[in-house]
Amino acid sequence: MTNDLLFIGGQVWLGPDRRDTALAVSAGRITALGAEAEAAGATTVIDLAGGLLLPAFSDGHCHPTQAGLEMFGPAIAGLGSVEAILTEVARYAADHPELEWIVGGTYDPALVPGGSFHASWLDEIVPDRPVLLHATDHHTVWCNSAALRLAGVDADTPDPDTGMIDRFEDGTPVGTLREPPAYSLVEQYAPEPSLEAKAEALKLACQAQAAVGLTWMQDAWVEEGGHLPYLALLKRGELSVRSDLGWLLVPDRWRDQLPVILAQRAEVEAAGAPELLTGVAVKFFADGVIESGTAEMLEPYDDSHHHGMPVWQPDELAAAVAAIDALGFQIHIHAIGDAAVRHSLDAIQQAVDTNPAWDRRPVITHVQIAEAADLERFVDLNVTAAMQTYWAQRDPLMELLTAPRLGPERTDRQYQVGTMAKLGVRMSIASDWPVSTNSPVEAITVAATRQTHEGLPEGGWVPEERLPLEQGLLAATAGGAYQGFTEGFRGRLEVGLAADLVWLDRDITVGAPLRAREAAVLGTWLDGVPTYQA
Repeated sequence: MTNDLLFIGGQVWLGPDRRDTALAVSAGRITALGAEAEAAGATTVIDLAGGLLLPAFSDGHCHPTQAGLEMFGPAIAGLGSVEAILTEVARYAADHPELEWIVGGTYDPALVPGGSFHASWLDEIVPDRPVLLHATDHHTVWCNSAALRLAGVDADTPDPDTGMIDRFEDGTPVGTLREPPAYSLVEQYAPEPSLEAKAEALKLACQAQAAVGLTWMQDAWVEEGGHLPYLALLKRGELSVRSDLGWLLVPDRWRDQLPVILAQRAEVEAAGAPELLTGVAVKFFADGVIESGTAEMLEPYDDSHHHGMPVWQPDELAAAVAAIDALGFQIHIHAIGDAAVRHSLDAIQQAVDTNPAWDRRPVITHVQIAEAADLERFVDLNVTAAMQTYWAQRDPLMELLTAPRLGPERTDRQYQVGTMAKLGVRMSIASDWPVSTNSPVEAITVAATRQTHEGLPEGGWVPEERLPLEQGLLAATAGGAYQGFTEGFRGRLEVGLAADLVWLDRDITVGAPLRAREAAVLGTWLDGVPTYQA
């Protein structure tokens, strides 16, 4: 039998310390490896030119529609100064006089001490229309005075229970709002993008994901109606990344949300494409982020006397997790602080103890800091840690905002992926895109080196917490497939599995790990069909 595709001329990665020389594909499935693949021949032969063929990557936690929508606004991501951001926002506003609001992202909160950005800076360039900009953490926004006035946010506005309004000494809002309950005071007045705009944004996001070698992603923030752009692309044959939808559950109305989430899951299932689109997860925010002082900590922050800001009270989180688990949804919890991690594990434990056994595969994402005893509980409860390993570096955000809040000892207990690997914790690689890069290769490289792009610090930050590069590849492939309940048909290069493939221009498993980030993706295939070609 002649195959559709034959890959030769490079290394075919089968797992840590396992290689082959060729791979054949027919009808979207892997049909042969090595000499057997070469003997059968193929309609199309692809010379890997010394590169590396891998199972396509998975992203265990990202926000694709939000990432795509940001591509429509001012291009402020990655700009290195407040002045550069203001210049770009002014240009965009001048080019779009028809827009009632200027909405965009994401800016670097480390550009200003404490991440507190002033409304008056935006007033100087856009005084007549509301402006709302998201920070890279997506837990903070910066807005101008027009936006604050429209929302009625002033010195008399109280802080929401789980949000914070930065203020001057007289109580006047600075222009920085932290956590969704605070920034939604303003954001609720911004125009809602149309379904067509969201579908186009999602299409762009899928293209960007394919360009870094991804064929599966967990959308970890799907609000009511957030499944409709996916269904629209699916109907048009344009959903080019397998996706699972994580329905957002909020503490003040979670019981009322249950019938809505069940109905939306049913709509996704009725679309009849279970290998392309599912809705099996429910997303919880247990806390905020360390940069804003809103992650929930067991001990107070070094620069204040508070423990952060839990989004859920522990008993209510446990009740909601047990209810969701009983409905057959996978639990997916954002937990950054060590107290939030503990409370999340407690909630999962209660669900295990309360409900009948089933293949639940709970997920806790971020796990930025956790106690040693709690890390062991990940193994006991079979919890997957969806880790943003790209953050495990001493970059400006870490140096200027995170480390001063944690102090030296807790700073060096962040992102303990080396310890997790030794304990046998299941891990996937996750980006939190557009909070940071969506490149799995970048995330895997940082995990293996714990160094910045410049190679600092020498030897790596807390080098005992490095994750060997091939272990990172395993987390980004088989680990992500397990998280997504897709390991039965993807995530490994084995005969009979889906031809979800990524071709890198070099073998990143040899040589200095820091050089791996220089690798380029030359092609991505989903079921043997190219979704990206360089």
